Amino acid sequence: MTNAAVKILIVDDEPPIRKLLRVGLGTQGYAISEAPSGKVAMALVKEDRPDLILLDLGLPDVAGHDLLAAWRQEGMQVPVIILSSRTDEAGIVGALELGADDYVTKPFGMNELAARIRTALRHRLQQQGEKPVFQTGELSVDLVKRIVRVGDREIKLSPKEYDILRVLVQHAGKVLTHRFLLKHVWGGSADVQYLRVYVRQLRQKIEKTPDEPQYITTETGVGYRLREAD
Repeated sequence: MTNAAVKILIVDDEPPIRKLLRVGLGTQGYAISEAPSGKVAMALVKEDRPDLILLDLGLPDVAGHDLLAAWRQEGMQVPVIILSSRTDEAGIVGALELGADDYVTKPFGMNELAARIRTALRHRLQQQGEKPVFQTGELSVDLVKRIVRVGDREIKLSPKEYDILRVLVQHAGKVLTHRFLLKHVWGGSADVQYLRVYVRQLRQKIEKTPDEPQYITTETGVGYRLREAD
């Protein structure tokens, strides 16, 4: 999919933000449409069928969470990236749990946003099936043979450590909330502290410098993100 074929809908009530996004993403070849309110966004989604939506949570008429919930309840699978303030951790977590694909916090860099857009679009295209071997840097994960390596060294993981890594691999490049990981690894019954302990153990085994991880990064107050595949 080339950028020229990708239609992005910007849903934000702040004209300066919309202009920044329109100019920045327009120069990269994306086709841009804009909605200053939730009602306009709902109409444009039906009319234009965008390939990706940038959604501000603080809209004047319809809450961003309500828009997202309605779209996902209707079965709409278009990637949605949340635009949020740095202090709204609860709002970010809530949006991710409703089905948002990622988020960026204001003020954001255009390069960071463009990378998140590429990841979200690529992830949607790849959802039809997993690649048997995941590779990022020196880390490789064979999802069929359940073999994890860092360089030439095979890493022995506990079942729970592997399960966490497998879920992260399946969503590489995307932030996964604590609740999402707890649900998919423990069935939702465990405490978040268990997750932190296992992630710390996992980093000790796969990271060159566990305190400065290059593979599994922390999204403060939200969850974790595995570096995208090479």
